[in-house]
Amino acid sequence: MGFSSSSSGFPSFYLVLLFLVGTSIVSADFYNEFDITWGNGRGKILNGDLLTLSLDNSSGSGFESRNEYMFGKIDMQLKLVAGNSAGTVTAYYLSSKGSNWDEIDFEFLGNLSGDPYILHTNVFSQGKGNREQQFYLWFDPTADFHTYSILWNPKSIVFSVDGTPIREFKNAESNGVPFPKDQPMRIHSSLWNADDWATRGGLVKTDWSKAPFTASYRNFKADACVVSSGKSSCGGSDNPAWLSEELDNTKQERLRWAQKNYMIYNYCSDSKRFPQGFPPECKSA
Repeated sequence: MGFSSSSSGFPSFYLVLLFLVGTSIVSADFYNEFDITWGNGRGKILNGDLLTLSLDNSSGSGFESRNEYMFGKIDMQLKLVAGNSAGTVTAYYLSSKGSNWDEIDFEFLGNLSGDPYILHTNVFSQGKGNREQQFYLWFDPTADFHTYSILWNPKSIVFSVDGTPIREFKNAESNGVPFPKDQPMRIHSSLWNADDWATRGGLVKTDWSKAPFTASYRNFKADACVVSSGKSSCGGSDNPAWLSEELDNTKQERLRWAQKNYMIYNYCSDSKRFPQGFPPECKSA
């Protein structure tokens, strides 16, 4: 979904400074923080505090953040496409640019009415992904707004839903696994048609009589370092807690609960896919 390169202009020495600096906390209106990037009017910002994307049989829509971030704690509340959403995908992710991009993905795969959404997660580093974990949710994500969060710091990436961690991708550079830490990323989201693969491998097609399909967004918050022209907004003497945050015992228990009860696919358990052995980062997963 995204494209990145290491030519972001972000000085490598600045990464050291990030451990000693404060952050910019963004909780402003959508007019200031995001641009609708495609969709010919199908994406809308309403009163600054609500953003909607829609999809019909002509086009989907999408937006991206005006800011780039280098590490942060990002929250967004989403209410997903209701009813028969089979064939639709709502993607919400961080991504850099170029052929060696970094990316941190939430993707919500629609389904027939009454069937659960599938929450698909992935992590790309230097253009390599294929690190999928998938989950069902313990609530109806179309009935109300829920908070989907990404904690990204030099130690790990943590995906959370309503404050419950569902996935942790640890920095495994010691095992030769690249980790997203050198390329600033923007926030992106899109609502698009993927009925060639998204629902039961493409067996269920989008019912366009139900269009337009709409996903809604509110309560964006970024406690993060904003990067502009190669310089970070971080620069104070405070060391933000999230920059070195790790899952405590309580959150580890919640993570295990979510994975035991709601994980439906984990690439680190797919022996058919990796007959010669699992990827090295799976040792720390």
